[in-house]
Amino acid sequence: MGMGQMKQKNFAEAMTDALLECMEEFSNFSFVGAEVFGLGPHGAQLERLSEKFSDRMSFPPISEAAIAGLGIGAAQAGERVFVDIGSPAAIYLAMTQIINEAGNAHYMSNGQIDVPVVFHMMHGLRGSGAAQHSHSPQAMLWNAPGIEIVLPSGPRDVKGLLHSAIRSNNPTVFLTHGKLLDFVGPVPDEPYQIPFGQAEVKRQGSDVTIVATSLTVQVALAAAADLAADGIEMEVVDPKTLVPFDKRTILDSVAKTGRLITADETNLNCGVASEISAFIAEEGFDLLKAPIKRLARPNVPVPAGGELETYITITKKKIADAARQILD
Repeated sequence: MGMGQMKQKNFAEAMTDALLECMEEFSNFSFVGAEVFGLGPHGAQLERLSEKFSDRMSFPPISEAAIAGLGIGAAQAGERVFVDIGSPAAIYLAMTQIINEAGNAHYMSNGQIDVPVVFHMMHGLRGSGAAQHSHSPQAMLWNAPGIEIVLPSGPRDVKGLLHSAIRSNNPTVFLTHGKLLDFVGPVPDEPYQIPFGQAEVKRQGSDVTIVATSLTVQVALAAAADLAADGIEMEVVDPKTLVPFDKRTILDSVAKTGRLITADETNLNCGVASEISAFIAEEGFDLLKAPIKRLARPNVPVPAGGELETYITITKKKIADAARQILD
C-alpha cells in the first residue's frame, strides 16, 4: 500500500472519499440507502456523491428485506452495490436475504454466482438509542458462513477497508459506529486498499494484550495511554475483520505479554469478545500467565437512560481496571 500525500480527515469524510473514488472507478457501482451517517451533520457528506452520481444512487422506501434483496439481485446480475441498512436493528428484517441468499449463493452455485454487495450499518451504544437502536449484530452474523465482516476503527482504516469491501466478490457486512464519525486522523489522498484478514497492532506493549474492535479500539488506546503513565504497557490489537479472521497476530501478541483482555460491544453470551477468548483458551492456553478477562455488553436490553447506558458501556476506566486486575 503506497502512501502519498496525507491529510487530517474525520471518519465520515474518509468513508465518503472511498465511496466517491469507487463511483469514479467502477461504472457498475451503485448506492442504495439514505442515512449512512445517521441524522446528524455528517449526512451532508453524501452531497459530494449525489452532485456527480445521482443517476447511480437510489433512496427507496424503508423496507430492509426489499432493499437487501434488491442489492443482492443486482450484485448477482453483475453490479457492485453498497446497501445502507441504517440502524443495525433493521438488519434482522433482512436476515433471510443476507444469510440464506447472499451468504449461501456462491457455495450453493458451486462457485458460479458471486455476490459483490456491501451491507452497511452503524452499530453500538450511541447515546440514548435504547434497546431498538443500539444493536451490535456482528456476533450473530459471525455465526452465518459466507459473509465477510468488517469493523473499521478509525479514518485511515475505514477508507482502505471500504475500498476492499467494494472490490470483494463476496457479500460483506461493513459495521461503523456513530461515535467514530468525528474521530480525526491522517488519511492518504489517493485510493488504497487495506486487505481483509490482517490484524494490526495499534500500540506496542509488553505487559498485557487487549484485542478490541471498532470504537472499542479507540477506548483501549486511551486506556493504554493512562496505564503507561503508571508504567503498565498494554498492547492494543485490532483484528479489523472478523471474517476473515487473523488468529496469528493475536497469538503472537499473547505469546509476548502472557495476558489477554478481549473488549467488544457485542453481548457477553456468544459474543465477539467471548469467541476470541475461546480460541485463545483452545490454541494459546500455554501462553497465558493469568485468566482471560472479557469486557462486553451485559446480557440485557440497552436502557434509554443515560446513566444506565453508561453503566453498561466499555469505558477506558473499565479497561484500565481490568489490566491492573490481570497483572495482580
